[in-house]
Amino acid sequence: MTAKLNWGIITTGWIARKFATDLLKSRTGRLVAVGARQLADAQKFAADFGGARAHGSYPALLADPEVEAVYIATLHPAHKEWALKALAAGKHVLCEKPLTLNFADTKEIIDAAKAKGVLLMEAYMYRCHPQTLKLAELIREGAIGELRMIRATFNIYREFDPEHRIFKRSSGGGAILDLGCYPVSFSRLIAGAALGKPFATPVGFHATGRLHPATQTDDYAAAVVKYPGEVIAELSCGSTVIQDIWARIYGSTGWIDVPTPFFPGLDGKTDRFFLHRNGGGAPEEFAFPCPAGLYAYEADAVADALARGEREVPNMTWADTLDNTAMLDAWLAAAGVNYDGV
Repeated sequence: MTAKLNWGIITTGWIARKFATDLLKSRTGRLVAVGARQLADAQKFAADFGGARAHGSYPALLADPEVEAVYIATLHPAHKEWALKALAAGKHVLCEKPLTLNFADTKEIIDAAKAKGVLLMEAYMYRCHPQTLKLAELIREGAIGELRMIRATFNIYREFDPEHRIFKRSSGGGAILDLGCYPVSFSRLIAGAALGKPFATPVGFHATGRLHPATQTDDYAAAVVKYPGEVIAELSCGSTVIQDIWARIYGSTGWIDVPTPFFPGLDGKTDRFFLHRNGGGAPEEFAFPCPAGLYAYEADAVADALARGEREVPNMTWADTLDNTAMLDAWLAAAGVNYDGV
């Protein structure tokens, strides 16, 4: 049985609260501390989650000897600084996606984790959920024949606000890094499963995006990707496009409709996908109750890897993160997005 893992959380925003909420229901996790730039914020958060210790700075959290693993939930540009500092402090790190704004910084963090001998995972939480694991299994088994095409989109409509983090360049804003990273990761996983591998690397890539004239961050974008095995993926994302989140996987003998590909089990709900086979008939339904909540799965995946003596989590390895980041870099470049100086 996996031992309890003591977690500290850096910052107190929405995503940190989601992780803390689900951590309480996980098999392996224990929240022991939270750090914020203002002590009052940390104290409020700690009181809401069972009285964990509150620290009025991130360095104070990293100096807490009881904290074994750190969940980093800051804005994108701060990920690199605090991941490197957490690793230097000997803490295991689960860092929100994207791990950094570019490939070079991502490699620097992974190299630091290797040198220190501690665990590092980029927090694509859906990769740890049973729905995602079952999708990959069905593709590996040939449930829809030969994989032909993947379509995945992630759009969340927001009224334009130049100060909102998703539009603000200094916050690492833009739809590609905030939303498009999910269709990218999903398509690589599914294309890889068809090859019997953890992920696939593109052999062809064409993309574009629209830069908002007020902020010079992308607010909607699209990409067409070719993977080994003649698999084509159509990917899109947007923050000023009508809300639409789904994925579909097409093969030679059937297709799979995935209504909630990126947030299955959010808030403990049951999600489903549907396998359609050629010849008609009712689709086969696969349901996934999630009483502990989506983020409990990634916390448990980290603890289970540590219990096995591993420093990479199989659901999102370092090689997977590097390959994902390289593809995002290419999409950002094609869209004309530049984070130099951020």
